[in-house]
Amino acid sequence: MGWSGERRRYVVTFFRVLLVLLAVVQTTAFQGVKLKKKEHRNAYATMMYMGTPRDYEFYVATRVLIRSLVKLQVDADLIVIASLDVPLRWVRALEEEDGAKVVRVENLNNPYKGQENFDKRFKLTLNKLYAWSLVDYDRVVMLDADNLFLQKTDELFQCGQFCAVFINPCIFHTGLFVLQPSREVFKDMVHQLETGKENPDGADQGFIGAYFPDLLDQPMFHPPLNGSNLDGQYRLPLGYQMDASYYYLRLRWRVPCGPNSVITFPGALWLKPWYWWSWPVLPLGIQWHENRRQTLGYAAEMPVIIVQSIIFLGILAMTHLARPSISKLCYRNPDKTTSLIQTGLKFMAIWSILAAYIVPFAIIPRTIHPLVGWTLYFLGSTALSSIAINSFLLPAIQVFVPLVGIFGSLLVMAYPWYPNGVVRALAVFGFAFCYAPIAWGSVGKVMARLQVSIEREQFLPKLAESSPPPGFNKLY
Repeated sequence: MGWSGERRRYVVTFFRVLLVLLAVVQTTAFQGVKLKKKEHRNAYATMMYMGTPRDYEFYVATRVLIRSLVKLQVDADLIVIASLDVPLRWVRALEEEDGAKVVRVENLNNPYKGQENFDKRFKLTLNKLYAWSLVDYDRVVMLDADNLFLQKTDELFQCGQFCAVFINPCIFHTGLFVLQPSREVFKDMVHQLETGKENPDGADQGFIGAYFPDLLDQPMFHPPLNGSNLDGQYRLPLGYQMDASYYYLRLRWRVPCGPNSVITFPGALWLKPWYWWSWPVLPLGIQWHENRRQTLGYAAEMPVIIVQSIIFLGILAMTHLARPSISKLCYRNPDKTTSLIQTGLKFMAIWSILAAYIVPFAIIPRTIHPLVGWTLYFLGSTALSSIAINSFLLPAIQVFVPLVGIFGSLLVMAYPWYPNGVVRALAVFGFAFCYAPIAWGSVGKVMARLQVSIEREQFLPKLAESSPPPGFNKLY
């Protein structure tokens, strides 16, 4: 019995070891399959560089672009051409969290920065030329960070040596183009930079446009049904670079040439779709943020949002509790004239109200979701306005009239059933026209109430009406 019990223990131990070995082998095999990346012949690429006041915003936009392509399950590598000064934590996030391959490069010298029409924010956009150096790939689709993909566009890899979209009748757009990488072409481009090739705008748009001057005369791209690659240069259908301004005219897409695949936002910089105030001013802003919500999320901004919300709520509570005494912080000397003091108080009151509308706009994280951004803006404006209301004994309703007007204009812009953009613009104009007299009237009432408060000395009591310390004769 002793021997059989010992044998039983040996058998149990053997099977346990065998199960552990099998588990290790399976885990290793699974990890090997998981870590093995498919080799792609083509790539989507974008670029990042530093040196602008909006570096973080473009970093967020780049991550959303990469993740949207991952979500579409494109059959290509995802490349980020990043200058050497891009922070390493951003590089790690792109590689480890987003699945991109980051190619570090030195900034190309821009010889056009002395031109009269040169815009310094485009100083480093010539780094886009590094796309021609990605010779490990057959085709590369080069992208700006403000592209919003509606569907997969892998058929673009069948295009020729250079293909781009004409969103302007005579000038193609470099926000999306297809290229065949070539060391010879890249070296020639760099050489032409060094020799000062003519460039109308001093940026990538002008240089690449001048390098491929005959693209307008080339045939339209139609992907071969057999999946083969084309040779030569081609114009891409407008559906691959649908200018957002086209949408705002009809509030719907009607682009008959090519698939409606990619939206681009080449307009005003401060109305790029990732800014929270871009919606509902521009209806497509919410679509970009919905794309971000489904891919990258907003975890990076939420701690700041929570802290600001707590601060604004604290200001509201403090001003409400301290209202009986907050306006009695000043004493005047009856022996001195009060005209200068009254002027200073008026100035302070006006600027405190203006600050209540401006400060929240300036401090809220720029890339937060519009619904969160506008909610926090109204909370912040209300909190800061309460300071002016309680300090200067101003009428609350009149002070909040402009804020109500802003809220009303947002509702008018956000109304989703306008037949076209012209009707929407007329509706916004009509609301502003009708509300302007109300807003102007509220300003007059606030100023009148402020003047009455000063004349009645409601918040500047005389020394005889209070009990300040002996010798207290200064303005506090």
